[in-house]
Amino acid sequence: MAVGVFDLFSVGIGPSSSHTVGPMRAAAVFAGELATLGHADNAAGLRVDLYGSLAATGRGHGTMTAVLLGLEGRHPELILPDEVEACLARMAADGAIVLAGIRSLPYVEADMILHPLTVLARHTNGMKFEVTDAAGEVLHQATFFSVGGGFIVREGEEQTAAEQLAASKQELPLPFRTAAELLAHCTSEGLNFSGVMLRNELATRTESEVASGLLHIRDVMEECKNSSIARSGTLPGGLNVRRRAPGWYQRLLVEDPDRDPKYWQEWVNLVALAVNEENASGGRVVTAPTNGAAGIIPAVMFYATHYAPGMDTASQEVKDEAVVRFLLAAGAVGVLYKEQASISGAEVGCQGEVGSASSMAAAGLAEILGGTPEQVENAAEIAMEHNLGLTCDPIGGLVQIPCIERNAIAAGKAINAAKMALWGDGTHRVSLDEVIVTMRETGKDMSSKYKETALGGLAVNVVEC
Repeated sequence: MAVGVFDLFSVGIGPSSSHTVGPMRAAAVFAGELATLGHADNAAGLRVDLYGSLAATGRGHGTMTAVLLGLEGRHPELILPDEVEACLARMAADGAIVLAGIRSLPYVEADMILHPLTVLARHTNGMKFEVTDAAGEVLHQATFFSVGGGFIVREGEEQTAAEQLAASKQELPLPFRTAAELLAHCTSEGLNFSGVMLRNELATRTESEVASGLLHIRDVMEECKNSSIARSGTLPGGLNVRRRAPGWYQRLLVEDPDRDPKYWQEWVNLVALAVNEENASGGRVVTAPTNGAAGIIPAVMFYATHYAPGMDTASQEVKDEAVVRFLLAAGAVGVLYKEQASISGAEVGCQGEVGSASSMAAAGLAEILGGTPEQVENAAEIAMEHNLGLTCDPIGGLVQIPCIERNAIAAGKAINAAKMALWGDGTHRVSLDEVIVTMRETGKDMSSKYKETALGGLAVNVVEC
Protein backbone atom coordinates (compact mmCIF):
# COMPACT_ATOMS: atom_id res chain seq x y z
CA MET A 1 0.00 0.00 0.00
CA ALA A 2 1.18 3.52 -0.77
CA VAL A 3 1.70 5.78 2.24
CA GLY A 4 -0.71 8.72 2.35
CA VAL A 5 -0.87 11.89 4.39
CA PHE A 6 -3.57 10.45 6.66
CA ASP A 7 -1.33 7.48 7.43
CA LEU A 8 1.42 9.82 8.60
CA PHE A 9 -0.98 12.08 10.54
CA SER A 10 -3.45 9.95 12.48
CA VAL A 11 -5.25 10.54 15.76
CA GLY A 12 -4.31 8.32 18.68
CA ILE A 13 -3.47 8.38 22.36
CA GLY A 14 -0.13 8.81 24.12
CA PRO A 15 2.50 8.24 25.05
CA SER A 16 3.94 6.36 22.05
CA SER A 17 2.83 5.62 18.50
CA SER A 18 5.03 2.54 18.21
CA HIS A 19 4.52 1.29 21.77
CA THR A 20 0.93 2.41 22.46
CA VAL A 21 -0.94 3.15 19.24
CA GLY A 22 0.59 0.32 17.18
CA PRO A 23 0.06 -2.43 19.79
CA MET A 24 -3.52 -1.28 20.42
CA ARG A 25 -4.19 -1.28 16.68
CA ALA A 26 -2.68 -4.77 16.27
CA ALA A 27 -4.66 -6.16 19.21
CA ALA A 28 -7.85 -4.60 17.84
CA VAL A 29 -7.24 -6.20 14.43
CA PHE A 30 -6.73 -9.56 16.13
CA ALA A 31 -9.89 -9.10 18.20
CA GLY A 32 -11.85 -8.17 15.10
CA GLU A 33 -10.70 -11.33 13.38
CA LEU A 34 -11.79 -13.41 16.38
CA ALA A 35 -15.25 -11.91 16.18
CA THR A 36 -15.49 -12.34 12.40
CA LEU A 37 -14.37 -15.97 12.59
CA GLY A 38 -16.82 -16.68 15.40
CA HIS A 39 -14.05 -17.75 17.79
CA ALA A 40 -14.58 -15.15 20.53
CA ASP A 41 -17.54 -17.06 22.04
CA ASN A 42 -15.44 -20.22 22.46
CA ALA A 43 -12.31 -18.54 23.80
CA ALA A 44 -11.06 -19.98 27.09
CA GLY A 45 -7.38 -19.04 27.06
CA LEU A 46 -5.36 -16.05 25.89
CA ARG A 47 -1.62 -15.67 25.49
CA VAL A 48 0.18 -12.44 24.59
CA ASP A 49 3.96 -12.34 24.05
CA LEU A 50 5.80 -9.02 23.72
CA TYR A 51 9.32 -8.91 22.30
CA GLY A 52 12.31 -6.60 22.16
CA SER A 53 11.67 -2.93 22.77
CA LEU A 54 7.96 -3.49 23.47
CA ALA A 55 8.92 -5.68 26.41
CA ALA A 56 11.90 -3.57 27.52
CA THR A 57 10.11 -0.21 27.74
CA GLY A 58 6.49 -1.24 27.36
CA ARG A 59 5.50 -0.51 30.93
CA GLY A 60 6.59 3.12 30.72
CA HIS A 61 5.00 3.48 27.29
CA GLY A 62 1.63 2.01 28.26
CA THR A 63 2.04 -0.97 25.91
CA MET A 64 0.37 -3.53 28.14
CA THR A 65 -2.71 -1.44 28.84
CA ALA A 66 -2.93 -0.52 25.15
CA VAL A 67 -2.95 -4.22 24.23
CA LEU A 68 -5.71 -4.93 26.75
CA LEU A 69 -7.83 -2.12 25.28
CA GLY A 70 -7.19 -3.36 21.76
CA LEU A 71 -8.18 -6.92 22.68
CA GLU A 72 -11.53 -5.52 23.74
CA GLY A 73 -11.91 -4.11 20.24
CA ARG A 74 -10.93 -0.52 21.03
CA HIS A 75 -9.16 1.47 18.31
CA PRO A 76 -6.63 4.26 19.07
CA GLU A 77 -8.15 6.78 16.67
CA LEU A 78 -11.58 6.48 18.29
CA ILE A 79 -11.07 6.00 22.03
CA LEU A 80 -10.91 9.09 24.25
CA PRO A 81 -8.69 9.49 27.34
CA ASP A 82 -11.70 9.41 29.71
CA GLU A 83 -12.83 6.13 28.14
CA VAL A 84 -9.34 4.71 28.59
CA GLU A 85 -9.44 5.44 32.31
CA ALA A 86 -12.92 3.96 32.70
CA CYS A 87 -12.03 0.77 30.81
CA LEU A 88 -8.82 0.23 32.76
CA ALA A 89 -10.62 0.78 36.07
CA ARG A 90 -13.21 -1.84 35.12
CA MET A 91 -10.52 -4.32 34.06
CA ALA A 92 -8.67 -3.83 37.34
CA ALA A 93 -11.83 -4.36 39.35
CA ASP A 94 -12.93 -7.45 37.40
CA GLY A 95 -9.52 -8.97 36.74
CA ALA A 96 -10.79 -9.67 33.25
CA ILE A 97 -11.19 -8.25 29.76
CA VAL A 98 -14.15 -8.49 27.42
CA LEU A 99 -12.43 -10.19 24.49
CA ALA A 100 -13.50 -8.60 21.19
CA GLY A 101 -16.29 -6.92 23.16
CA ILE A 102 -18.02 -10.31 23.34
CA ARG A 103 -16.64 -12.69 25.96
CA SER A 104 -15.38 -11.94 29.47
CA LEU A 105 -12.04 -13.66 30.00
CA PRO A 106 -9.86 -13.55 33.12
CA TYR A 107 -6.73 -11.71 31.99
CA VAL A 108 -4.64 -8.88 33.40
CA GLU A 109 -1.53 -6.98 32.44
CA ALA A 110 0.68 -9.27 34.56
CA ASP A 111 -0.36 -12.26 32.43
CA MET A 112 1.54 -10.96 29.41
CA ILE A 113 4.83 -12.69 28.72
CA LEU A 114 7.76 -10.32 28.19
CA HIS A 115 10.88 -11.11 26.15
CA PRO A 116 13.01 -7.94 26.37
CA LEU A 117 16.18 -9.63 25.10
CA THR A 118 14.53 -11.48 22.22
CA VAL A 119 14.13 -9.63 18.94
CA LEU A 120 12.05 -11.22 16.20
CA ALA A 121 13.50 -11.19 12.69
CA ARG A 122 11.26 -8.50 11.15
CA HIS A 123 11.45 -5.73 13.78
CA THR A 124 12.30 -5.15 17.43
CA ASN A 125 8.66 -4.25 18.23
CA GLY A 126 7.14 -7.72 17.90
CA MET A 127 4.00 -9.16 19.50
CA LYS A 128 2.22 -12.50 19.28
CA PHE A 129 -1.43 -13.24 20.11
CA GLU A 130 -2.94 -16.67 20.63
CA VAL A 131 -6.42 -17.74 21.74
CA THR A 132 -7.32 -21.30 22.71
CA ASP A 133 -10.56 -23.13 23.55
CA ALA A 134 -11.40 -25.09 26.71
CA ALA A 135 -9.55 -28.14 25.37
CA GLY A 136 -6.39 -26.11 24.72
CA GLU A 137 -6.78 -26.15 20.94
CA VAL A 138 -5.59 -23.02 19.15
CA LEU A 139 -8.52 -21.09 17.72
CA HIS A 140 -6.57 -18.20 16.25
CA GLN A 141 -3.05 -16.79 16.39
CA ALA A 142 -1.12 -13.98 14.74
CA THR A 143 2.18 -12.10 14.96
CA PHE A 144 2.39 -8.35 14.36
CA PHE A 145 5.15 -5.76 14.32
CA SER A 146 4.71 -2.12 15.32
CA VAL A 147 7.06 -0.41 12.88
CA GLY A 148 6.70 3.24 13.95
CA GLY A 149 4.14 5.99 13.69
CA GLY A 150 1.30 3.62 14.63
CA PHE A 151 1.89 1.54 11.49
CA ILE A 152 1.61 -2.23 11.96
CA VAL A 153 2.76 -5.10 9.75
CA ARG A 154 1.52 -8.67 10.03
CA GLU A 155 4.05 -11.47 9.81
CA GLY A 156 3.97 -12.99 6.37
CA GLU A 157 2.47 -9.92 4.71
CA GLU A 158 5.63 -7.81 4.42
CA GLN A 159 6.37 -6.35 1.00
CA THR A 160 9.81 -5.77 -0.46
CA ALA A 161 10.73 -2.25 -1.55
CA ALA A 162 10.25 -3.28 -5.18
CA GLU A 163 6.81 -4.71 -4.44
CA GLN A 164 5.81 -1.57 -2.55
CA LEU A 165 6.91 0.64 -5.44
CA ALA A 166 5.06 -1.52 -7.96
CA ALA A 167 1.91 -1.31 -5.83
CA SER A 168 2.27 2.47 -5.55
CA LYS A 169 2.55 2.84 -9.32
CA GLN A 170 -0.75 1.02 -9.69
CA GLU A 171 -2.49 3.11 -7.04
CA LEU A 172 -1.16 6.65 -7.50
CA PRO A 173 -0.99 9.09 -10.43
CA LEU A 174 2.38 10.51 -9.29
CA PRO A 175 4.16 7.75 -7.32
CA PHE A 176 7.48 8.55 -5.68
CA ARG A 177 9.82 6.80 -3.31
CA THR A 178 12.76 9.19 -3.44
CA ALA A 179 13.19 12.94 -3.31
CA ALA A 180 14.64 12.81 -6.82
CA GLU A 181 11.40 11.28 -8.09
CA LEU A 182 9.35 13.81 -6.13
CA LEU A 183 11.33 16.72 -7.60
CA ALA A 184 10.97 15.24 -11.09
CA HIS A 185 7.18 15.26 -10.68
CA CYS A 186 7.34 18.88 -9.51
CA THR A 187 9.27 19.83 -12.65
CA SER A 188 7.21 17.85 -15.14
CA GLU A 189 3.83 18.80 -13.68
CA GLY A 190 4.62 22.36 -12.61
CA LEU A 191 3.71 21.53 -9.01
CA ASN A 192 5.21 22.05 -5.57
CA PHE A 193 5.55 19.32 -2.89
CA SER A 194 2.03 19.87 -1.60
CA GLY A 195 0.66 19.77 -5.14
CA VAL A 196 2.18 16.37 -5.86
CA MET A 197 0.92 15.00 -2.56
CA LEU A 198 -2.55 16.42 -3.20
CA ARG A 199 -2.67 14.87 -6.67
CA ASN A 200 -2.01 11.46 -5.10
CA GLU A 201 -4.54 11.97 -2.32
CA LEU A 202 -7.18 12.79 -4.93
CA ALA A 203 -6.93 9.18 -6.13
CA THR A 204 -9.00 8.15 -3.10
CA ARG A 205 -10.64 11.36 -1.80
CA THR A 206 -12.17 14.57 -3.10
CA GLU A 207 -10.27 17.82 -2.60
CA SER A 208 -12.79 18.98 -0.01
CA GLU A 209 -12.38 15.70 1.89
CA VAL A 210 -8.61 16.13 1.90
CA ALA A 211 -8.90 19.71 3.16
CA SER A 212 -11.48 18.92 5.84
CA GLY A 213 -9.49 15.90 6.99
CA LEU A 214 -6.29 17.89 7.36
CA LEU A 215 -8.06 20.73 9.13
CA HIS A 216 -9.47 18.14 11.54
CA ILE A 217 -5.88 17.01 12.17
CA ARG A 218 -4.98 20.66 12.86
CA ASP A 219 -7.92 20.97 15.25
CA VAL A 220 -6.90 17.87 17.22
CA MET A 221 -3.39 19.30 17.53
CA GLU A 222 -4.87 22.55 18.79
CA GLU A 223 -7.14 20.75 21.26
CA CYS A 224 -4.14 18.79 22.49
CA LYS A 225 -2.20 21.98 23.15
CA ASN A 226 -5.18 23.65 24.85
CA SER A 227 -5.83 20.62 27.06
CA SER A 228 -2.21 20.63 28.16
CA ILE A 229 -1.97 24.30 29.12
CA ALA A 230 -5.09 23.85 31.27
CA ARG A 231 -3.51 21.12 33.38
CA SER A 232 -0.97 21.59 36.14
CA GLY A 233 0.97 19.32 38.47
CA THR A 234 3.37 16.54 37.47
CA LEU A 235 3.35 13.96 34.71
CA PRO A 236 2.49 10.34 35.59
CA GLY A 237 5.09 7.60 35.78
CA GLY A 238 7.17 8.31 38.87
CA LEU A 239 9.80 10.72 37.53
CA ASN A 240 7.89 13.67 39.02
CA VAL A 241 8.43 15.76 35.90
CA ARG A 242 6.66 19.08 36.39
CA ARG A 243 4.28 20.29 33.69
CA ARG A 244 5.76 23.52 32.39
CA ALA A 245 3.28 24.43 29.66
CA PRO A 246 0.58 25.95 31.93
CA GLY A 247 3.04 28.27 33.67
CA TRP A 248 4.77 29.27 30.46
CA TYR A 249 1.44 30.07 28.84
CA GLN A 250 0.38 32.34 31.70
CA ARG A 251 3.73 34.09 31.63
CA LEU A 252 3.46 34.70 27.86
CA LEU A 253 -0.02 36.14 28.26
CA VAL A 254 1.49 38.74 30.60
CA GLU A 255 4.78 39.41 28.78
CA ASP A 256 3.52 39.21 25.18
CA PRO A 257 -0.20 40.08 25.07
CA ASP A 258 0.09 41.61 21.58
CA ARG A 259 2.23 38.88 19.97
CA ASP A 260 5.45 40.80 19.50
CA PRO A 261 7.51 38.95 16.84
CA LYS A 262 10.50 38.88 19.17
CA TYR A 263 8.66 36.26 21.25
CA TRP A 264 8.14 33.80 18.37
CA GLN A 265 10.52 31.22 19.79
CA GLU A 266 8.88 31.25 23.22
CA TRP A 267 5.50 30.52 21.60
CA VAL A 268 6.98 27.77 19.43
CA ASN A 269 8.62 26.22 22.49
CA LEU A 270 5.32 26.42 24.37
CA VAL A 271 3.36 24.58 21.68
CA ALA A 272 5.97 21.83 21.37
CA LEU A 273 6.19 21.34 25.13
CA ALA A 274 2.42 21.44 25.62
CA VAL A 275 1.69 18.81 22.98
CA ASN A 276 4.36 16.47 24.26
CA GLU A 277 3.37 16.90 27.89
CA GLU A 278 -0.15 15.90 26.87
CA ASN A 279 1.25 12.92 24.99
CA ALA A 280 3.34 11.87 27.99
CA SER A 281 0.20 11.84 30.13
CA GLY A 282 -1.65 9.55 27.70
CA GLY A 283 -3.72 12.31 26.13
CA ARG A 284 -5.22 12.46 22.64
CA VAL A 285 -2.59 13.47 20.10
CA VAL A 286 -1.79 13.30 16.40
CA THR A 287 1.07 11.05 15.35
CA ALA A 288 3.24 13.48 13.42
CA PRO A 289 4.69 11.17 12.28
CA THR A 290 5.09 9.55 15.73
CA ASN A 291 3.81 10.32 19.21
CA GLY A 292 7.29 10.87 20.61
CA ALA A 293 7.77 13.65 18.05
CA ALA A 294 4.17 14.86 18.07
CA GLY A 295 4.97 18.43 19.20
CA ILE A 296 7.30 19.46 16.39
CA ILE A 297 4.92 19.85 13.46
CA PRO A 298 2.20 21.63 15.51
CA ALA A 299 4.83 24.04 16.84
CA VAL A 300 6.31 24.85 13.42
CA MET A 301 2.82 25.07 11.89
CA PHE A 302 1.97 27.58 14.64
CA TYR A 303 4.95 29.62 13.51
CA ALA A 304 3.83 29.36 9.87
CA THR A 305 0.30 30.59 10.60
CA HIS A 306 1.26 33.34 13.07
CA TYR A 307 4.69 34.64 12.08
CA ALA A 308 5.05 34.04 8.34
CA PRO A 309 4.81 37.33 6.38
CA GLY A 310 1.21 38.55 6.24
CA MET A 311 -0.16 35.80 8.45
CA ASP A 312 -0.73 38.05 11.45
CA THR A 313 -3.51 39.84 9.56
CA ALA A 314 -4.61 36.98 7.29
CA SER A 315 -8.19 35.70 7.25
CA GLN A 316 -9.03 32.31 8.69
CA GLU A 317 -9.60 31.01 5.16
CA VAL A 318 -6.06 31.98 4.16
CA LYS A 319 -4.67 30.36 7.31
CA ASP A 320 -6.66 27.19 6.63
CA GLU A 321 -5.26 27.00 3.10
CA ALA A 322 -1.75 27.42 4.53
CA VAL A 323 -2.33 24.58 7.01
CA VAL A 324 -3.47 22.21 4.25
CA ARG A 325 -0.43 23.05 2.11
CA PHE A 326 1.91 22.77 5.11
CA LEU A 327 0.66 19.29 6.06
CA LEU A 328 0.67 18.04 2.47
CA ALA A 329 4.26 19.21 1.91
CA ALA A 330 5.34 17.77 5.26
CA GLY A 331 3.54 14.55 4.38
CA ALA A 332 5.40 14.27 1.07
CA VAL A 333 8.70 14.29 2.97
CA GLY A 334 7.30 11.84 5.52
CA VAL A 335 6.63 9.41 2.66
CA LEU A 336 10.34 9.49 1.81
CA TYR A 337 11.33 8.45 5.34
CA LYS A 338 8.74 5.67 5.44
CA GLU A 339 9.75 4.37 2.01
CA GLN A 340 13.54 4.60 2.31
CA ALA A 341 14.30 4.33 6.02
CA SER A 342 12.20 4.26 9.20
CA ILE A 343 10.35 6.51 11.63
CA SER A 344 10.69 4.00 14.49
CA GLY A 345 12.87 4.95 17.45
CA ALA A 346 13.21 1.26 18.29
CA GLU A 347 14.66 0.63 14.83
CA VAL A 348 16.87 3.67 14.08
CA GLY A 349 16.90 5.75 17.27
CA CYS A 350 15.32 9.15 17.82
CA GLN A 351 16.76 10.45 14.55
CA GLY A 352 13.91 8.49 12.95
CA GLU A 353 11.27 10.18 15.11
CA VAL A 354 12.35 13.69 16.05
CA GLY A 355 14.69 13.89 13.06
CA SER A 356 12.05 12.96 10.50
CA ALA A 357 9.46 15.25 12.14
CA SER A 358 11.91 18.16 12.07
CA SER A 359 12.66 17.46 8.41
CA MET A 360 8.96 17.26 7.54
CA ALA A 361 8.21 20.47 9.43
CA ALA A 362 11.08 22.31 7.70
CA ALA A 363 9.64 21.31 4.32
CA GLY A 364 6.15 22.44 5.26
CA LEU A 365 7.38 25.81 6.49
CA ALA A 366 9.68 26.38 3.52
CA GLU A 367 6.75 25.89 1.15
CA ILE A 368 4.50 28.26 3.13
CA LEU A 369 7.30 30.85 3.04
CA GLY A 370 7.31 30.66 -0.77
CA GLY A 371 10.16 28.24 -1.36
CA THR A 372 10.69 26.48 -4.66
CA PRO A 373 10.59 22.66 -4.67
CA GLU A 374 14.40 22.66 -4.64
CA GLN A 375 14.47 24.97 -1.60
CA VAL A 376 11.86 22.86 0.17
CA GLU A 377 13.95 19.73 -0.44
CA ASN A 378 17.01 21.59 0.86
CA ALA A 379 15.16 22.62 4.03
CA ALA A 380 14.16 19.03 4.73
CA GLU A 381 17.75 17.89 4.15
CA ILE A 382 19.27 20.49 6.46
CA ALA A 383 16.93 19.59 9.31
CA MET A 384 17.70 15.87 9.15
CA GLU A 385 21.41 16.36 8.57
CA HIS A 386 21.64 18.00 11.97
CA ASN A 387 19.64 15.31 13.75
CA LEU A 388 21.73 12.40 12.47
CA GLY A 389 22.80 9.98 15.19
CA LEU A 390 20.16 11.13 17.67
CA THR A 391 19.65 8.37 20.23
CA CYS A 392 16.43 7.19 21.82
CA ASP A 393 17.24 6.81 25.53
CA PRO A 394 14.19 7.85 27.59
CA ILE A 395 14.71 7.78 31.33
CA GLY A 396 12.60 5.07 32.94
CA GLY A 397 11.26 4.13 29.51
CA LEU A 398 8.93 7.14 29.77
CA VAL A 399 8.37 9.60 26.92
CA GLN A 400 9.34 12.55 29.13
CA ILE A 401 13.09 13.10 29.51
CA PRO A 402 14.65 14.02 27.10
CA CYS A 403 11.69 13.66 24.72
CA ILE A 404 9.61 16.71 25.66
CA GLU A 405 12.40 19.31 25.46
CA ARG A 406 13.80 17.55 22.39
CA ASN A 407 10.59 18.42 20.51
CA ALA A 408 11.03 22.12 21.23
CA ILE A 409 14.67 22.08 20.17
CA ALA A 410 13.84 20.19 16.95
CA ALA A 411 11.05 22.65 16.13
CA GLY A 412 13.60 25.47 16.33
CA LYS A 413 15.93 23.50 14.07
CA ALA A 414 13.15 23.07 11.51
CA ILE A 415 12.43 26.79 11.41
CA ASN A 416 16.11 27.62 11.06
CA ALA A 417 16.53 24.97 8.34
CA ALA A 418 13.67 26.50 6.34
CA LYS A 419 15.12 29.98 6.67
CA MET A 420 18.59 28.81 5.66
CA ALA A 421 17.21 27.03 2.60
CA LEU A 422 15.30 30.13 1.51
CA TRP A 423 18.49 32.21 1.62
CA GLY A 424 19.90 29.86 -1.01
CA ASP A 425 18.73 29.06 -4.51
CA GLY A 426 17.96 25.39 -3.86
CA THR A 427 21.30 24.00 -5.01
CA HIS A 428 23.25 22.16 -2.34
CA ARG A 429 25.93 19.48 -2.00
CA VAL A 430 24.09 16.83 0.05
CA SER A 431 20.74 15.65 -1.27
CA LEU A 432 17.75 14.72 0.88
CA ASP A 433 17.95 11.15 -0.47
CA GLU A 434 21.58 10.89 0.60
CA VAL A 435 20.83 12.09 4.12
CA ILE A 436 17.85 9.71 4.44
CA VAL A 437 20.03 6.75 3.43
CA THR A 438 22.68 7.96 5.89
CA MET A 439 20.07 8.07 8.65
CA ARG A 440 19.00 4.53 7.83
CA GLU A 441 22.58 3.22 7.84
CA THR A 442 23.39 5.12 11.04
CA GLY A 443 20.38 3.48 12.67
CA LYS A 444 21.56 0.04 11.62
CA ASP A 445 24.99 0.69 13.12
CA MET A 446 23.63 2.21 16.34
CA SER A 447 23.90 0.00 19.41
CA SER A 448 20.54 -1.45 20.45
CA LYS A 449 20.92 0.15 23.89
CA TYR A 450 20.35 3.53 22.23
CA LYS A 451 17.19 2.44 20.39
CA GLU A 452 14.28 2.71 22.84
CA THR A 453 15.38 -0.06 25.18
CA ALA A 454 16.20 2.15 28.21
CA LEU A 455 19.52 0.25 28.46
CA GLY A 456 21.88 3.11 27.60
CA GLY A 457 22.47 6.85 27.55
CA LEU A 458 20.40 9.05 29.85
CA ALA A 459 18.23 6.07 30.71
CA VAL A 460 21.06 4.52 32.77
CA ASN A 461 23.21 7.54 33.66
CA VAL A 462 20.48 9.59 35.34
CA VAL A 463 19.04 8.42 38.64
CA GLU A 464 15.26 8.12 38.29
CA CYS A 465 14.32 9.31 41.76
